[in-house]
Amino acid sequence: MFKLNALIPELSVSDINKSLYFYLNIVSFKLEYERKNDKFALLSLNDSQIMIEEINGYWQTGVLSYPFGRGINFQIVVDNIDQLYKNIKTYDYPIKIELQENWYRADNTLIGQKEFLIMDPDGYLLRFAQNSGVKEYVESKKVVRISP
Repeated sequence: MFKLNALIPELSVSDINKSLYFYLNIVSFKLEYERKNDKFALLSLNDSQIMIEEINGYWQTGVLSYPFGRGINFQIVVDNIDQLYKNIKTYDYPIKIELQENWYRADNTLIGQKEFLIMDPDGYLLRFAQNSGVKEYVESKKVVRISP
């Protein structure tokens, strides 16, 4: 048995088979286990884990309409973002934000990552990222000269 993460999001999906196809083939997750009768699966990619379950009313807190997961994006760290991006392009799957490198400030450090975003079949926003390193953040000082 593999180790379960301390936090594993469980996504309600409209069609378990469509979602399994997407997660296993297009974005290269691994099927850890499934309960076919419950239309449930636990998936992993590197150190990330998610659960998916076809909507059954049990976990529902309100009306679900596309896109599901409004207001959240899931960052999934991968080892080879270029290969994953190429695979998604091979499937001609729509990319929401194209592959780019971004640097995010964390106190006096900049954390870099190559990343792109796509939406799964139910509209959950997935941000795939690969570490680009860290560097020191230096705040630029504006010098304002006032002439007499």
